[in-house]
Amino acid sequence: MTMNGARERLVVIGGDAAGMSAASQARRLRGPDELEIVAFERGHFTSYSACGIPYWVGGDVSDRDQLIARGPQEHRERGIDLRMRTEVTEIDVARGRVRARDVGSGAESWTSYDKLVIATGARPIRPDMPGADAPGVHGVQTLDDGQALLDSLTRTRGRRAVVVGAGYIGVEMAEALINRDYEVTVVNRGSEPMSTLDPDMGRLVHEAMEGLGITMVNDTEVTKILTGEDRRVRAVATEDAEYPADVVVLGIGVSPETSLAAAAGLPLGAHRGLLTDLAMRVRGHENIWAGGDCVEVLDLVSGQERHIALGTHANKHGQVIGTNVGGGYATFPGVVGTAVSKVCDLEIARTGLREKDAHRVGLRFEAVTIESTSRAGYYPGASPMTVKMLAERHTGRLLGVQIVGREGAAKRVDIAAVALTAGMTVEQMTALDLGYAPPFSPVWDPVLVAARKATKAVLKAL
Repeated sequence: MTMNGARERLVVIGGDAAGMSAASQARRLRGPDELEIVAFERGHFTSYSACGIPYWVGGDVSDRDQLIARGPQEHRERGIDLRMRTEVTEIDVARGRVRARDVGSGAESWTSYDKLVIATGARPIRPDMPGADAPGVHGVQTLDDGQALLDSLTRTRGRRAVVVGAGYIGVEMAEALINRDYEVTVVNRGSEPMSTLDPDMGRLVHEAMEGLGITMVNDTEVTKILTGEDRRVRAVATEDAEYPADVVVLGIGVSPETSLAAAAGLPLGAHRGLLTDLAMRVRGHENIWAGGDCVEVLDLVSGQERHIALGTHANKHGQVIGTNVGGGYATFPGVVGTAVSKVCDLEIARTGLREKDAHRVGLRFEAVTIESTSRAGYYPGASPMTVKMLAERHTGRLLGVQIVGREGAAKRVDIAAVALTAGMTVEQMTALDLGYAPPFSPVWDPVLVAARKATKAVLKAL
């Protein structure tokens, strides 16, 4: 309640993971008589898994609604005034209000707030080049984006697709399009796909993609997207070549959607994400919180702010925000940068720092790579696994791990994520009491084999 006994009003901008997690948690802690909650969402969907979109497009997930955790009506039944297809166009911090526009009618109105949550997410990066907005060119960040891509695939008679970029979305969308019987070319400006890995590990992903029938074009920059007489995309051009395309998917990453926040004078970091304190309050603003893909978070390994767009973080941010708005206390201490993906049956995982990350922040380190197997070598189904590990020189502190392999590879990175969070050394890791049986692991788990090798490298460097 406010000082005069009236209900407080919480306004939430954004109806996906962070926004609706915050609203739902605040509602659990404070009833409708104490806290009114108004949420604005410019799209058609709420509380959905954006990470699942490539698997829906590729046919692994048969129905779009399987990706939706909670629809608008479910939120309303829990006492949240959720206004769909309504876009917030301005935040007036001085007066404590937001201006919103109905996407259908264009009607605008102001809504005041006592507490504000900004969860505006991220937007796909569109290159500043001719043809980038042509019909048939798609970014994939929201369910609306995924539906637009599927509609385009249905309308398109040709079967040629070009994916621009080879990060997580680019790699996953390339596989999805292969599953839909498209001829797929990936144009990537990096030396290898998956720039979140070091190039030597990215090479393993490259080989798997080519094995899937994907044409990889690395070290190449797209200069323009060519269109036909119907103004739809017909090809992607580089300085040296043209790649015919009936559909183009942009997989060159995302950037924080903070145009509203910037216009309101709220603090942004080096990556254009909102800056918050440990309680997810926007720095310098007592009654404004922010979470999800629109914020920067503390990297616990490097000690610097990073922008990492992941649903795991967004949901945790929402829980922290909702707890604080609801009168409790919670903090989000930071991340170590754990992420997993796959190409066909090749699993890809990373956590902590890459070599270039460690160089950038001035850390001296040792890097080791080992080859092992997912199970005991004699047990049926054992498959190769490559583990790369970085350790700080002299101290032996674990700095990062990358894993590429088949079944059972990706989730092994969680061992390293815990070790990073705990600040363990590679020598301490060698004593970890991990589960063992021949169907699950060699007697020395691949992560521990890498830790042993890293320990030797650190000791040798003393």
